[in-house]
Amino acid sequence: ATMCIGPNGDEFGVAPGECAVRMVRAGAPIVGANCLFDPFISLETMKKMKAGLEKEGVSAYLMSQPLGYKTPDGGEYGWIQLPEFPFGMEPRQLTRFEVAGWAREAYNIGVRVIGGCCGMESHHIRAIAEELAVERGGLPEGSRKSDHDLSTLKKKSDLGRPEFLNKGSKKYWMELIPCTGRPLSAPFVRQLNPGALDAGILN
Repeated sequence: ATMCIGPNGDEFGVAPGECAVRMVRAGAPIVGANCLFDPFISLETMKKMKAGLEKEGVSAYLMSQPLGYKTPDGGEYGWIQLPEFPFGMEPRQLTRFEVAGWAREAYNIGVRVIGGCCGMESHHIRAIAEELAVERGGLPEGSRKSDHDLSTLKKKSDLGRPEFLNKGSKKYWMELIPCTGRPLSAPFVRQLNPGALDAGILN
């Protein structure tokens, strides 16, 4: 069972940890959160669910299926409170490396059913499988054409082509802050109720 909730819990004020406990006690073998929030906000929800389960001494597999968009400025109900919702979200789409980084973090905190909801595309799902290739026992079929090890880009960089400088390095892509290409775009939306905002954007 999964719920469309963020770190603040459900619409009735029930905290994520308590939601997880109630789902397990109702018989769910898998519990988690899906949709509404981006992967990094969903990580906070998953941490709270895990802590709640541990506190009550119950267990279940953890599942996370977040959005494929960056929504740190969403309101209490996440992306549905953004002016771009639902048909103007593409400029907020995550890179495959952002998704891979999230998948690793999710796995490291104990999430074992890892996927995506609205906005997650096939290259995102492949990036999850590639990031967790060792844990899964191999690369997905689609990796034959994805340059998953960046060897193609590295060859071009090694030829001295400046437009490919460092692009054969995973570190380059993991640290990249992508641009939107839209000169008048604002970085965030000003929410009337910022209760569910990622605290990082308030500083």
